[in-house]
Amino acid sequence: ATPEQTTEAEPVELQIFAANSLSKALDEVQALYTEKNPNVTFADTQYKASGELVEMLKAGSSADIFISASKGKMDDAVEGGFIDEATRFDMFKNDLVMVTGENNTDIPEGLTLEEAVSGDYTICVGDESVPAGNYACQSLYTVGAYSDESGKGGEFTGAIADKVVLDTSVGNVCKHAESGDVDIAFVYSSDVYRFGGVKIISPVPADTHKNIVYPAAVTADDANAEAAQAFLDWAVSDAEALEIWQKWGFELA
Repeated sequence: ATPEQTTEAEPVELQIFAANSLSKALDEVQALYTEKNPNVTFADTQYKASGELVEMLKAGSSADIFISASKGKMDDAVEGGFIDEATRFDMFKNDLVMVTGENNTDIPEGLTLEEAVSGDYTICVGDESVPAGNYACQSLYTVGAYSDESGKGGEFTGAIADKVVLDTSVGNVCKHAESGDVDIAFVYSSDVYRFGGVKIISPVPADTHKNIVYPAAVTADDANAEAAQAFLDWAVSDAEALEIWQKWGFELA
C-alpha cells in the first residue's frame, strides 16, 4: 500500500515585530489565526516602541512582519531596505486622548488642550522613541507648549516647561496617570482599553497632530512571505478578527 498522501500545509512559524500598543489585541488575533490555521504558529511577538523595532532590524534581528505605530518609523525601515515596499499598507488608525487616573476627580472632564498646558497640571508623554509621544508633542506645539513642530528634538516651553515627565513606553505613560504621579497623560484611545486604571478626560483635537496611522508590511526577502501576507490579509478582513481589533479600540484604516 502506498503511504497516504498528506494534504496538510507545511508548518510555518511567523515572527512579528509590532508596536507596543498592539500587544493585547494582536495576541488574541494570532491565537484565533492559529486556531483556524493550525499549521501557522507565532514566535514570541516582539512588542516594543516602533523606533526600537527598527533598530533591532538594523542590528540584524529577523522578522516576517513589521507593524509600526508611525509612518515615519516605517519609512525608516523602508530606507534601511528591511521592508518589501509592495506589501506596505496602512492597517489601523488611532486617536490621541488625555487621560487621568480613574479615581481622580480633580481634573474636569472636557479639559481643553490650552487648559492642560496652563501650568496647573503635571503631564506625562512618551519620549522620542514612542510615536504617541511624538504626536502629543506636535499637539503641544500647536498651543505653544513645545518648541518643534515635528514633535521631536524640541523642548517643553511656557508654563509646562518643568511639569513634564517622559517615559519609554505608552504603558508606562498610562501608569504615571493611574498612580497619580502626574495629573494628565497623553496616550492612544486604545491604551485606555488595554491598560485600564485611567479614564479619558478629553480627546486631543485631531487637527493638532499628524494622522495616527499604523502601517504594516512584510519584510524584505522573507522566506515566509506568502504565509505572512496571508495572515495580514486575513487580519483586516475576517469578521472575528475585526471584532477583536474593535474591542481593543483599533479602527481599520
